[in-house]
Amino acid sequence: MKQYEIRTHVNVLNWEEMSEMERELIQRAKQATESSYSPYSHFQVGAALRLQNGEIIVGSNQENAAYPVGCCAERTALFWCGANRPGARITHIAIAAQTQGHFTEDPIAPCGMCRQALLEVEHHQRGSIKVLLYGEDGTHCVDSVKALMPLTFNADCLEIEKDTE
Repeated sequence: MKQYEIRTHVNVLNWEEMSEMERELIQRAKQATESSYSPYSHFQVGAALRLQNGEIIVGSNQENAAYPVGCCAERTALFWCGANRPGARITHIAIAAQTQGHFTEDPIAPCGMCRQALLEVEHHQRGSIKVLLYGEDGTHCVDSVKALMPLTFNADCLEIEKDTE
């Protein structure tokens, strides 16, 4: 039997340890929570993407009475970016959440569907996306989405071996 270990390096940063750019991106994610449509969960999530050109794109979670029909903040921002800025390179994503008027003490991480969508973008653009997960008690920072989901499924898995006759 072969065995290997997977480790994820997470930096926990306080506000002063972050760059001005990182603080700005987190502020935009926090502001995006205000546009959340979450009448069922009352859990408002905001995401902010920074593009290589410096532009910031935000998204918030959008719920629906038919619960699975909604969309998370991360995918809302990603899909808007894909539709309106095709080919743009995403360098960072910040995610924040609040409930009952208070931001979460602990950072929240993207759900599995959002991780897969982010991985798809990271793979397609052949460059990592730095992830900032905001919490009142500290921001978790990882250098790549792959650190959140190391055993990945991507387009390379779908390639069919060509006949070599």
